Parts: sequence; C-alpha cells; structure tokens
Amino acid sequence: MEMLSLEKELKENSYPGRGIVIGRSADGKKAVTAYFIMGRSENSRNRVFVEDGEGIRTQAFDPSKLTDPSLIIYAPVRVLGNKTIVTNGDQTDTIYEGMDHQLTFEQSLRSREFEPDGPNYTPRISGVMHVENGKFNYAMSILKSNNGNPDACNRYTFAYENAIAGEGHFIHTYKCDGNPLPSFEGEPKLVAIPDDMDEFAELLWNSLNEDNKVSLFVRYIDIETGKYESKIINKNK
Repeated sequence: MEMLSLEKELKENSYPGRGIVIGRSADGKKAVTAYFIMGRSENSRNRVFVEDGEGIRTQAFDPSKLTDPSLIIYAPVRVLGNKTIVTNGDQTDTIYEGMDHQLTFEQSLRSREFEPDGPNYTPRISGVMHVENGKFNYAMSILKSNNGNPDACNRYTFAYENAIAGEGHFIHTYKCDGNPLPSFEGEPKLVAIPDDMDEFAELLWNSLNEDNKVSLFVRYIDIETGKYESKIINKNK
C-alpha cells in the first residue's frame, strides 16, 4: 500500500467530516492517535473538546445555540486499562462497556449501526489502541450504509498487529463534500507518523479546511511506560 501524505489528503478534501489517525511514532517509542471533527451546520460547528478524566468529550461552545445534542455531544476518547478507545460518536461507550465485559472490539460494535441522519447515514468510525508490556497493536472499524441504502449495514474491521515505527492509518467519515455526503470507501489510508506531538498537531490543524474545522485532539502514549501527553485545539475559544 502506498504511503499517502496526510497533509495533502486533508488539504485536497474540504470535508472529510470526522477523522481518526492511529499509528506508531517514527522512533518507535510512542503509540499515537489523533481525532478531529468538522462541521457544516451551525449546530455542528458550535462545539469544543474538553478533557474528561483520561479521555475527552465534546460540549457546546455556546449552550444557547445548541439545538439537537443527540449526534454531536459524546465522549470521543475513553481509556479502559491499557486500551484507548477513539470514535466519532457515543459508540465509544458501547465499546468501553463491551470490552469491560470481555467482548472483542468487533463484538462490542455488533449492536450498533451507522448514524440515523439520512440521507447522509454518517458512518460510525472507531479505533482501539492496545499498549501493554512494550507492545502496541491497534484496530479500526467502520459501520456504513450499503451505498446509501439504510436497509443494510456494512461492517469492516481492520486490525494492525505489532505496529510499525513511523506508520499509521487514517480513516474518515466522508469520501468528500457532497449532498448527500458520500461515505468513506476502502481501507484506512497508510500515512506517516512523526515523533513530535506538537508538530503533528500543527500539521493536522493547518491542513484541515479553515471554514469547516472545529476541534482536534492528539495523544502520544509511551509504549514502555503507558504515560501519555495530549493536545487539544479548538477553533472556538
């Protein structure tokens, strides 16, 4: 698989929607994830990321302008022991609870489908990182309608064992802007993961469409110790 430029992928797509990147830093020492949200409506753009325990949650920047919280207010990142869960909706909680009861990542998502926001039927994208005893594995999932047909849900899981230094994968909700919005297609994209968290956050934030970007979260986890550092960037301040 060809390694793509994450900067180019983002700059040439005005609306990838929500995106998850997971991979291993170039020096091999850090497990890395990034999650961003974008918005076209006032309700979607009226959000910020805030810390919530070891994870984060979305909240309304201006509560007086919040109209429908059902699909935009959730915890994108939660931590369960040595697992970090990252998703674009409240399926974060579904995965957390499922894995807490010994279900696999894939089994935990069996009870969920794409979002009920026709005609877009936004895919549910999810990732889980497993960092333990100096080893790092991760998996990504997308639940999407069958080419826009809400009568069928297509389920795809991609597992990456012994993550390679300097490599990561990028999955996002929408192939591009459109009306209705076309769902992401194919495997997660192979991208490079740098060593410096601030550099990576800056590259992502500066590459996202200025009008549509809303918030970004980046975390670097030390694979040997499990200690992490995070960065949040919100357009609304």
